[in-house]
Amino acid sequence: MAKPKSIALITGVSNDTGIGAAVCRKLAQQEINIFFTHWQAEPNFPERFRSETTKLGVRCEFMEVDLAQRDVEAAILAHVTSVIGFPTILINNAAHSIDSNYMDLTGKVLDDHYMVNMRATFLLSIEFAKGFQQMGLNDGRIVNLTSGQEQGPMPGNLAYAATKGAISAFTSSLSAEIAELGITVNAVNPGPTDTSWMDDEIRDYLRPKFGLGRIGTPEDAAKVIAFLASTEGAWITGQVIHSEGGFLRS
Repeated sequence: MAKPKSIALITGVSNDTGIGAAVCRKLAQQEINIFFTHWQAEPNFPERFRSETTKLGVRCEFMEVDLAQRDVEAAILAHVTSVIGFPTILINNAAHSIDSNYMDLTGKVLDDHYMVNMRATFLLSIEFAKGFQQMGLNDGRIVNLTSGQEQGPMPGNLAYAATKGAISAFTSSLSAEIAELGITVNAVNPGPTDTSWMDDEIRDYLRPKFGLGRIGTPEDAAKVIAFLASTEGAWITGQVIHSEGGFLRS
């Protein structure tokens, strides 16, 4: 009898060119079933991406959910479980980012970042760990996405930098609490990545800052995330992996 495929839950998969989509593809290539969440996705993207992913020989399901809404985390995991099964891999990829310097920073701007970047990431991780324990599972992975805030300042992005920076501290502490459950918890900082937010002007500005001579791609990030989610990554926990291609901030 064939071994049941693992199930990965990936948040924030709303277009073809993002890190989330690259992670789904990479994990599917490793015969892992996929469940992704999206919000305000490109037209017809979820159905089209599901069809693309299932051609790799795995199941793929999705749901639309606004992670800025309160108390959606338990509902997400309940839905995943009912549709495809309880996941053993959680990739917290969703993020909210609006440029905000000290003149622009308001309570609403900060709250909007907090709800997605911190609250949803933290509580989805907690619900995942609780469900994992209740089901008596013993080999799980949580991978959070951060942006290297501890590597240097991000002027003009105060709310984003503060809320994403908190993920590193959360990753370290949660990893110590749930290691006994057999769950590893790590974070990946992929550095500036050429997704839909870059234009040619930004690329020309950033390219010389990469020691390896090119800008990072979503596939670069997906490779690191997939390794941490694999059996080969089972001895790594509580770490923030800075996979930035030698990016220089000065």
